[in-house]
Amino acid sequence: MGGKRRGRLHERWAELRFAIVGPLLASPPTRGELAVELAALARVTWTHPATGERVRFGAPTIERWYYQARNAGADRVGALRKKIRKDAGTHPSMRPLLREALRAQYDAHPTWSYQLHADNLEVVCEKDPALGACPSYTTLRRYMKDAQLLRRPRVPNPNRPGAVRARERLEAAEVRSYEATHVHGLWHSDFHFGSRKVVTRAGTMEVPKLFGVLDDLSRVACHAQWYLDEEAESFVHGLCQGFQKRNLPSALMTDGGSAMKAGETQAGLRDLSIVWTPTLEYSPYQNGKQEVFWAQVEGRLLPMLEGVPQLTLAILNEATQAWLELEYNRSPHSEIGMAPVTRMLAGPSVGRPCPEPEALRRAFRVRESRTQRRTDGTVSIEGVRFEVPSRLRHLERLEVRYARWDLSSADVVDPNTGVVIATLHPLDKQRNADGMRRALAPVASAPAAAPKPAGMAPLLTKLIDTHRATGLPPAYLPKHDAVARDDARDDIHEEAP
Repeated sequence: MGGKRRGRLHERWAELRFAIVGPLLASPPTRGELAVELAALARVTWTHPATGERVRFGAPTIERWYYQARNAGADRVGALRKKIRKDAGTHPSMRPLLREALRAQYDAHPTWSYQLHADNLEVVCEKDPALGACPSYTTLRRYMKDAQLLRRPRVPNPNRPGAVRARERLEAAEVRSYEATHVHGLWHSDFHFGSRKVVTRAGTMEVPKLFGVLDDLSRVACHAQWYLDEEAESFVHGLCQGFQKRNLPSALMTDGGSAMKAGETQAGLRDLSIVWTPTLEYSPYQNGKQEVFWAQVEGRLLPMLEGVPQLTLAILNEATQAWLELEYNRSPHSEIGMAPVTRMLAGPSVGRPCPEPEALRRAFRVRESRTQRRTDGTVSIEGVRFEVPSRLRHLERLEVRYARWDLSSADVVDPNTGVVIATLHPLDKQRNADGMRRALAPVASAPAAAPKPAGMAPLLTKLIDTHRATGLPPAYLPKHDAVARDDARDDIHEEAP
């Protein structure tokens, strides 16, 4: 028997035994010839299934295998396997008290390694003779795996509500791999701290952060770029380049980092009709495809830069782009069986065309309300005053959109439709000091000039008429001047009899 040893040891033993007695089963010897055939087989050398050395087996042993296989029925190979121990899987060396002690130790320290559990359990057994002798490390490790006492990853602040919910969910629900049905149906994005430092222009050594975005179905790296921070500005900067290189996806999965939850990021995703799908708290396995990509970066890209003594951000980014487009995206992927770019081109795809760069830039802006200062027609945004066009001077509250990292301009939008009405620019006091002033532009929504009012208002006229109709005198004492009193006196005399 030559070739590589495959399968488990008991299966290789069964295959070897069947290979030895198989000819006897295929052509059963006649009466009196079995002993001769067994003696001949005993002189043949065979390859040991465990050591690979050449061995021989005695005639009685081969005879026992022959009768086991002949009397087995259909599963002759199965009959030649080693018998399973009756106590297999019961772990008899793990006594009930010992199991309780191990369980209590595991509940208190679920992040310990198997070796650490074994070492500590040995000390516990020495202090408590009732537990008996401590089992070997191999026995303890086998029992812990069978009892699902698996090592848990270390989580900072494990008693936080989010960590507790994640642990309970992981223990109660199964974890399964998943894949989108269409190209650009789901993208993954995250930051990764590099293992090498770069030298900056200021002469300092900084740890760069790699932004990456992957397509779920094809595994194409849509864009990857190193930054010196992981702020929202860098995240949007890298994400927009991925949009421009490929297409707009339908959904984006990230963790709950501050850059991903920033107002500018959320506003841009809403405007571009991209569903944001955050991973569950303390559940990084949901973004596992991204973690596999980081392993490729650390295992192939960065080792090829070990000979560069003074690694700069520019060199690192140039090398990353070349490796990304010419190797990673074009090399066969073990999971999908083809190059990522080949699978992306094969489709099907639900990608949408990316808008113009200016529209893309304006999309990632937070929207807030500001009060216009009537004295000079300005609004304050992040401590910077912006001039409001005179045609909007009648508006007390303005809906503005801006990015906190780019205060060179801001947009005034319609509060109902979100359409851009005007673009605001920072106040230039030195320019305004020249004394030149433009004439006020007409207000867009101002009504035509109304005529001056004539006569008494209709409501007041109605009230006077109603009061007169009651027949009651006015509730006030009139005070006439002298002329009026004389006229009144003459009127009284004329009316007297």
